[in-house]
Amino acid sequence: MRYEIIFSPEAEEDIIALRASDRAKALDAIETFLRYEPEKTSKSRIKSLREMQRPQYRLRIDDLRAFYDVSYTDDGVGVVEVLRIREKSETMRWLAEFGRGDE
Repeated sequence: MRYEIIFSPEAEEDIIALRASDRAKALDAIETFLRYEPEKTSKSRIKSLREMQRPQYRLRIDDLRAFYDVSYTDDGVGVVEVLRIREKSETMRWLAEFGRGDE
């Protein structure tokens, strides 16, 4: 199944702020790994964030991390919402501040 990919306003700002080479790398990885199998976790690339309600997943792109949620519309269309793209060094602080754990 082909998933629709949407970017939050914050993720769009993150993309714009990246260097051109990092921007191209991030957009390519998002298209490659999230378009068809965004929930297929792997040992290093895609990780399901345990005990997190939002974001649900993390995609590793070299030293960048893309955080995203997966949902489905009433007619079964899969939607990937990219929430933020952060440097690896910023991820724990960002998750602590903005992530929502399971209640």
